[in-house]
Amino acid sequence: MEKFIDNLPAMDLMRSEKMTFVQLIIPVESAHRAISYLGELGLVQFRDLNADKSPFQRTFVNQVKRCAEMSRKLRFFRDQISKAGLLSSVHPVLQPDIDLEELEIQLAEHEHELIELNSNSDRIQHSYNELLEYKMVLQKAIGFLVSSNSHVVSEERELDENIYSNDHYGDEVSLLEQDIRPGPSDQSGLRFVSGIICKSKALRFERMLFRATRGNMLFNHAPADELMMDPLSTEMVEKTVFVVFFSGMQAKTKILKICEAFGANCYPVPEDITKQRQITREVSSRLAELETTLDAGIRHRNKALASIGFHLAKWMNMVRREKAVYDTLNMLNFDVTKKCLVGEGWCPIFAKPKIQEALQRATFDSNSQVGVIFHVMDAIDSPPTYFRTNRFTSAFQEIVDAYGVARYQEANPAVYTVITFPFLFAVMFGDWGHGICLLLGALVLIARESKLSAQKLGSFMEMLFGGRYVLLLMSLFSIYCGLIYNEFFSVPFHIFGGSAYKCRDTACSEVYTIGLIKYRDPYPFGVDPSWRGSRSELPFLNSLKMKMSILLGVVQMNLGILLSYFNARFFSSSLDIRYQFVPQMIFLNSLFGYLSLLVVIKWCTGSQADLYHVMIYMFLSPTDDLGENQLFWGQRPLQIILLLLALIAVPWMLFPKPFILKKLHTERFQGRAYGMLGTSEMDLEVEPDSARQRHEEFNFSEVFVHQMIHSIEFVLGAVSNTASYLRLWALSLAHSELSTVFYEKVLLLAWGYDSFIIRLIGLSVFAFATAFILLMMETLSAFLHALRLHWVEYQNKFYHGDGYKFKPFSFASIAEDED
Repeated sequence: MEKFIDNLPAMDLMRSEKMTFVQLIIPVESAHRAISYLGELGLVQFRDLNADKSPFQRTFVNQVKRCAEMSRKLRFFRDQISKAGLLSSVHPVLQPDIDLEELEIQLAEHEHELIELNSNSDRIQHSYNELLEYKMVLQKAIGFLVSSNSHVVSEERELDENIYSNDHYGDEVSLLEQDIRPGPSDQSGLRFVSGIICKSKALRFERMLFRATRGNMLFNHAPADELMMDPLSTEMVEKTVFVVFFSGMQAKTKILKICEAFGANCYPVPEDITKQRQITREVSSRLAELETTLDAGIRHRNKALASIGFHLAKWMNMVRREKAVYDTLNMLNFDVTKKCLVGEGWCPIFAKPKIQEALQRATFDSNSQVGVIFHVMDAIDSPPTYFRTNRFTSAFQEIVDAYGVARYQEANPAVYTVITFPFLFAVMFGDWGHGICLLLGALVLIARESKLSAQKLGSFMEMLFGGRYVLLLMSLFSIYCGLIYNEFFSVPFHIFGGSAYKCRDTACSEVYTIGLIKYRDPYPFGVDPSWRGSRSELPFLNSLKMKMSILLGVVQMNLGILLSYFNARFFSSSLDIRYQFVPQMIFLNSLFGYLSLLVVIKWCTGSQADLYHVMIYMFLSPTDDLGENQLFWGQRPLQIILLLLALIAVPWMLFPKPFILKKLHTERFQGRAYGMLGTSEMDLEVEPDSARQRHEEFNFSEVFVHQMIHSIEFVLGAVSNTASYLRLWALSLAHSELSTVFYEKVLLLAWGYDSFIIRLIGLSVFAFATAFILLMMETLSAFLHALRLHWVEYQNKFYHGDGYKFKPFSFASIAEDED
């Protein structure tokens, strides 16, 4: 058996790639090119040899700063292109390669040109906005002044007729009336201030003016005909033109200060109509000139941005790569001669020829007289974990890695998760109508894969797209389980032939009371459609799904324990096989393996035995006669044997391993058992918290407590984990019942009416409930429960998950992170 297992071909994803720790000694003249070539290859993870130094104390800090400055300029160009509404070229035009120094000069020139263009444009735009406001003020204020003058003329006539003839006028006339009275005006004559203010501030502005002048003012305003750009905030806002009539220089000073406080822009308007027309013509002429200048400036600026946009993607990629190269070079050390850089890191063993070829190419291309020295070293640290995945397996590997990255070379759960995860999801979600809906969604994502992968998606859509193949398998298994449950949006169909049951009479009057009678062989595949609506439907489906959940749980937990055996064999740990794997298999299968056997026998024989009674009294009174609950001959002695084995398995797991480890440690340091040295070291390596540590620090109490916790956790977990698999039954029942409620109480109820409107409403509510509750919420719920079953109930039997990912220096991953 062992030879057969050893001769099995290795699975790609079962174990992580074998890694090796390497040292690179690179001449200074070829260091940049060598690191660049390794970045293109993306198979070396460098270790930081300058971790004790700050970023500003490293060798290539100046080059990193230059790259950061160039990145800032490129981001400035990108923002300017985006603000101008232009599109940067996704596929950059071909141009001769330029080095970093030339690019730095070009970027500085482009930045200076753009800043100057923006400054000129802003200055012209500011003048244009002010003139546009002035023009609007002239148009509106002239109307106020004309109406004011006509009002003054009518008032003068009335005063001449009624008041000026009065002898006592000089004692009784008001200040405003004295100002209006014809004659030469003095310093206290009627004046006005005109300007423009944001519409949102106009009401508060008027109140403030009224209070400041104590009501001795006249405020006229009119909305501007169009949205205008505020010269300070450069935002398009609604504005209001105002004219304030007042008397006295003191009032003028107050009004101007209030205008300044409210951000109102004041513009002079002459009282003479001839001057008003002349200024209006001048303003219109100046506006036309500025508009032409602005258009020419925008065209020139857009042309400059377009020329930058053609090369922007290439320049950003080049600067990003250069910065990454210098960041990596900062992780290397100078040797004592200051002529070579020394680097250390991890790489997969299969990549060694590719790395050596890249280093040789770098030496040749840089015309270096000395080649790069590449040699393997021994490492104290545990190697990183690296799995080579593709588009299909990467999503399943991410599901496993979200729990914890696999320890180096331990069995990878993702191999089996590819099938078990979507299958357990489908057990809870089984409905082939809903499965078809999920399948259509998955096929759309896969069909548009190349297009969607190039787009920037939202967080939800990106998650959905990343799991498109998980969704595909979940939908296929949902269709399969739905056919077994015989549910299509909760409706059964006679897909695989007729039912095995029929009514007792032609009227089918006793179908819900006494029940149906069986008249032919069982339905060939899945649940018989006649169970639907019968009085025993729920008890039958509950019994079926509950027992099926227990069977699936026991099988998956046994698979987890079996994988712990393969781990122990791989790491040559005979202790784990004898004192961990064997007692765990015995304990789990003596109790729940036996329960699964009883379920299968009861299904096959059609027995009416009560399995609850059998399992309870197996512990309470194992020697009592089983009576009608006996399923096969020799069941009682078998139960006694299994119970004794389960009791023996607990101390078997707990005591031997810590004492054997203590004995091996003592013998090693007393100079005996040299032949066992290699084996015992490997045994220690598989112990958590003891790998790669000094063996002199062996602490028996810690090892014993750890083993005790592990044993108690397994014994209690065997019960709780098996019960946890009942969630498969619970969620499957909930999904089926929800689907039935929506079908019967919404769709069929609406279809019972003769109104088209009611039927349409019912169909809409049914479609909404199906899409958002059954296809979205129930999918998420089943996904999370399947995730928990894998992370807790399955992986805790064998999976340590305390490794760390292999993160090589790679230009491709840098580009992905930037996106």
